[in-house]
Amino acid sequence: MTEFKETELDERAIKMAKVLSADAVEKAGSGHPGSPISLAPVAYTLYQHFIKHDPNDPNWEGRDRFILSGGHASLTQYVQLYFSGYGVTLDDLKHFRGGADTRTPGHPEYGLTPGIEMTTGPLGQGFASAIGFAYGERFQRGLLDPNTPKEESPFYHKIWAICGEGDIEEGISGEAASLAANQKLGNLTVIFDANRIQIEGDTNLVLAEDVLKRFQAYGWYTDEFSFIQPDGSYKEDIEGLADVIAKAEAAAPDQPKLIKVHSLIAWPTPGKTNDPSSHGSKLGAEAVAGLKKLLGYDPEESFHVDEEALAHARKVAERGLEAHKEWDEKFDAWRKANPDKAALYDRLKAGELPEGFDKAIDDLEATFEVGKGVATRGASGSVLNAIAAVMPELWGGSADLGGSNKTDLKGAATFAPAECATAQWPNCNEFGRQLHFGVREFTMGCITNGILLGSHTRPFGGTFFMFSDYERSAVRLAALMEIPNLYIWSHDSVAVGEDGPTHQPIEHLASFRAIPQLEVIRPADAFETAEAYRYFFEKKNTLPGAMVLTRQGVPVLAETAAKAKDGVRKAPTSWSTPRAPRTSSFWPPVPRSSGPWPPPRPWPTRASRPASSPCRPWSGSRSRTPSTRRPCFRPPSRPASPSRPAWRCRGTSTSAPTASPSPSSSSACRATARRT
Repeated sequence: MTEFKETELDERAIKMAKVLSADAVEKAGSGHPGSPISLAPVAYTLYQHFIKHDPNDPNWEGRDRFILSGGHASLTQYVQLYFSGYGVTLDDLKHFRGGADTRTPGHPEYGLTPGIEMTTGPLGQGFASAIGFAYGERFQRGLLDPNTPKEESPFYHKIWAICGEGDIEEGISGEAASLAANQKLGNLTVIFDANRIQIEGDTNLVLAEDVLKRFQAYGWYTDEFSFIQPDGSYKEDIEGLADVIAKAEAAAPDQPKLIKVHSLIAWPTPGKTNDPSSHGSKLGAEAVAGLKKLLGYDPEESFHVDEEALAHARKVAERGLEAHKEWDEKFDAWRKANPDKAALYDRLKAGELPEGFDKAIDDLEATFEVGKGVATRGASGSVLNAIAAVMPELWGGSADLGGSNKTDLKGAATFAPAECATAQWPNCNEFGRQLHFGVREFTMGCITNGILLGSHTRPFGGTFFMFSDYERSAVRLAALMEIPNLYIWSHDSVAVGEDGPTHQPIEHLASFRAIPQLEVIRPADAFETAEAYRYFFEKKNTLPGAMVLTRQGVPVLAETAAKAKDGVRKAPTSWSTPRAPRTSSFWPPVPRSSGPWPPPRPWPTRASRPASSPCRPWSGSRSRTPSTRRPCFRPPSRPASPSRPAWRCRGTSTSAPTASPSPSSSSACRATARRT
């Protein structure tokens, strides 16, 4: 990073970013123009001067990651992607919020637009998942290059994020910020755009505390910079902003950083600056014309491009190529010096399972005793530990319920700085694989999402099924992004009766099965549990999965011992004579030894065979995403066009775009979720 001096061309590029944002929302007829207009100088400074990136290769391993937590301000990022040369075109900006075929939707979508690291929109989740990106960077670096000073390692990178008052107001940001400080995530910098405006007006009504002091109490490094001058004038001093960011990086190498930037929303739009109406509605023709006049643009012309300023901004791609070349040299040297680690990296990047994965599960299954009562949460813990022995990229933990969820990895160091050690967890290491989230289910879901998006590792997170409600929004986002997060939810159903109704998940199974692209897995016994894990890691799609597990012991069945391996992944496992099958994911799936069989109504009087269906989408699955680490997902309703060519998603930069799931896949799977 060199000293940043603003030029006339920088100023012209920022003005163009403001005008393009206003024009895009005006043409769309809806959107959030205010923040992209006032954030233009901030985003421009980050993309041009601080973020290490190569627009020619959006999937470059050595790049920094940028997350726009306030996804409603998506034009902030789209314009910078256009300026940087990511392949986002002027036509894409013209088709902002343009329906099924747009590459610039109202909120950023992972896998749709090159340069977008994650889907954002639900406020606070981008902030929390940015912390997960930092978790993933550190753990992966520990797997591959633990002994090199971090800034010299090819696997070190920084995470940058922009958030606003809405993100800060969401409780998830506070939960996650507390963990980030504990973990000393010094490679994370968040710019807090404090424009004091939201849809209902001045934020002082609902956000009156000193946010910086709150984050200081968490343990963050904080600073602030204001475009609003003491005399009331307004100056977008990007040199001064760059100095504050550079100072923070130098002063706090081991602390996450929050830099508050005081701004006026929509500045300098006449009649709309600092006005709530500019937050979530188009500015109107008169206001847009006034903005253009103030910035030296023809008010009658839309989407004007200052070609000289654009060419200046696109020089960032040349700097990116140079940074990429330097990284390649460092990476090649690492590869030659570490052939075993290089082989591990190649396997992780390819999304391949390690040798010994199947044997680990087979050996464990050989210890199961038919007829013995085993809680599926216990079987789950045994499987996790068995595969963890051969799968170093597997790591995770629980929201303060590790012993109950059986998510503790035996002998594993805790992922935390050494000074965090406690009497219960004395072995803390910055590269440990045992995660502890505290009582923060939502944060756990967001962080594990970020880990998946920001690394090639495989996290998991556990809690009681009842408390999955707190995690639901992160689960839904994982399903939208098609990332293979693994949720371990124990203590299913009314079988936890002595805890009372607050701990009995009654409606949860149906409600999670209703989430498109979430695979809910409810194994009947230890064999089905083991095979469910086997298939979850082997399956060709990258959809998230939720293991729903019992607290109470359930019998280990001879029938599943014989049939679970094929039955879990292909069709309901059935017993008795074949006639009308009755699929069931209730416990026990076969009659107990006592009592009549067939039982009295409400079971049908006709002959039937009970059948176990641990995951109904698996049983009725259609062809889905091909076998890639992350899907190149373009919904079938979003075809490429000459002006909007298909783009490869991150993780597939050397392969052609892969096929989309069939339009009927989701509905077909979900249709089987009703009880039969």
